[in-house]
Amino acid sequence: MNESFKALADPTRRQIIRLLREKDRTAGEIADYFQMSKPSISHHLSALKHAGLVQDERKGQFILYSLDTTVLEEVLGWFLELTGTGKGSAPDHISAEDGKMQHNHSNSEVE
Repeated sequence: MNESFKALADPTRRQIIRLLREKDRTAGEIADYFQMSKPSISHHLSALKHAGLVQDERKGQFILYSLDTTVLEEVLGWFLELTGTGKGSAPDHISAEDGKMQHNHSNSEVE
């Protein structure tokens, strides 16, 4: 999930995700929305792909990029848990991926 947060920290990458939410696009179609070089767009797409947020598929001579919502759903679920609105919003522990923090709650009563 850390790679996802790193990728989402960049405003250009967030805008690329918004574009891909509308429909699948080629790198050239994505580049048309930005004032930057195509190699820079490719770098951003590579980071999104590495984070599992974007998938690519060759269609003839083009590569079509699409949004992979699986990781986004995981990130959103984490945020919902953090705010107490998601399922499992009151965990007794935090998973290994979230830093191996343990919260132990004593069930014994004080007399």
